[in-house]
Amino acid sequence: MNKSLCLDGPLEDRMTISFGERFEASQQFDVVFREGMELVEEVATYLDGCGRRDSKALKPPLSVLYATESMRLTTRLLDLASWLLIRRALKEGEIDTEEARRKRQRVKLKAIGRPGHIKRFDELPEALQDLIERSFALLDRIVTLDRAVTGEKSKDCIEPTSANPVAQQMHLLRQAFGD
Repeated sequence: MNKSLCLDGPLEDRMTISFGERFEASQQFDVVFREGMELVEEVATYLDGCGRRDSKALKPPLSVLYATESMRLTTRLLDLASWLLIRRALKEGEIDTEEARRKRQRVKLKAIGRPGHIKRFDELPEALQDLIERSFALLDRIVTLDRAVTGEKSKDCIEPTSANPVAQQMHLLRQAFGD
């Protein structure tokens, strides 16, 4: 179900505008899609190249933190890329709204491991820190867009503006065990 805006006026002149359909057909969606896919490619290039060198230079426990954060980054970007590809397939008419909804249910837009909450994050290589920060910025945009496009708050999304680790954990507990 897409969020809609009903314009004032005589009943016969009123029309409903779907934000989701308008957004997906817009150049703004193309910009978000391109930025997301470029970030995925940039992360892959870094992790396969300079990132390998950077990780070998780290000593435990920082090397373990690097491995953990690079896996979280990769997982986050796979989910974001999946969301973008689903929305693009819907835009291109390759899938219908119901199929997009089913596929979207498998995508988890979770904000686990915000940099501000990771001990020794500032000791990781700057390039990795930057990629992680940018992935969270993209996640925040996509969570906001997902809510606007679908018109509902997904159960797997954590508030994009949540900077409180306790609030995040409470949110996850409520999801797992109900209110």
